[in-house]
Amino acid sequence: MTFDGPLSASAYELLGVAASADDSELRRAYRTRLRQTHPDTGGDAALFVRVQRAWELIGTPEARARYDRSSGSWAAPATSGRRSGTRPGTRSYGTAGAWHRLRYLELLTEHVGRGVTAREAVDPAVVRSAPWQARRMLAEALSEEATASTIDDLGIGFTAWHDLVAGADAAQKLSHAVLGPAGLYGLTSEDFGDAVRFRQGEVIGAAVGGETPVADLLVRVRAISRAARVRFAGAILILPDEQLDEAVTVLGSVRGVLVAVVRRSALRTVLRGGIPGARPLGAVEAFDVRTRLPQAARVLVP
Repeated sequence: MTFDGPLSASAYELLGVAASADDSELRRAYRTRLRQTHPDTGGDAALFVRVQRAWELIGTPEARARYDRSSGSWAAPATSGRRSGTRPGTRSYGTAGAWHRLRYLELLTEHVGRGVTAREAVDPAVVRSAPWQARRMLAEALSEEATASTIDDLGIGFTAWHDLVAGADAAQKLSHAVLGPAGLYGLTSEDFGDAVRFRQGEVIGAAVGGETPVADLLVRVRAISRAARVRFAGAILILPDEQLDEAVTVLGSVRGVLVAVVRRSALRTVLRGGIPGARPLGAVEAFDVRTRLPQAARVLVP
């Protein structure tokens, strides 16, 4: 269980205190939260466990200092969407996460009323105090960057496009399109900050609210498919491992497209083998994809 995402409740938030609370305030808050969340008194068992974990992280001066130092490693990677090393990696186009990071900086600047440096923007205190929509932009960027790191390590037989859009509306971009031996897949990286469930082919949960991530992904996949006249083998929604009970959940054919929700740690395996039941591309079809996709769609370069 982690508390390190921009949308995840921090250890302090789980205990209901400010980060500036003294040790006695922290201890009282912990005891209060234990009583409120204990399953024997009608509390939420999952929240009870999270409260205990929060206390482990900040309950002693040593642990608290360690947590405060490490909380929020949100700086942009030096080579987002690019692979380092000597072994040939995936051929990649575009910079994963860059568009959402730019939106985050714009919203944060509006919130504080002045220019914000790159270092200030990823300071844990600044991120935690930012409006929810700004934090959501940063969470999206981090998710896309983490997924791109996995994609870029797939190997020479794969081609990837990050932040791909077929029309004029950049907000309707597809986070990733990946072409490999198992076919062409459209991917969206998300982080809701809490566990999710499924109902009628869609992701649901308290943190998801009224959003429809699967439906949104399919709209973007179809837009690219129509514009480039290419066929996607499937669509994949990627979430942090702790937000899913299973490594891979195949939702089946949703509106004519095969859909799976996948833990990020399982993504490499899924992309190499494909979603069960998906139709892989032949060599000629793969060549057509590599030709048509860049002609009909563009990668966003902020």
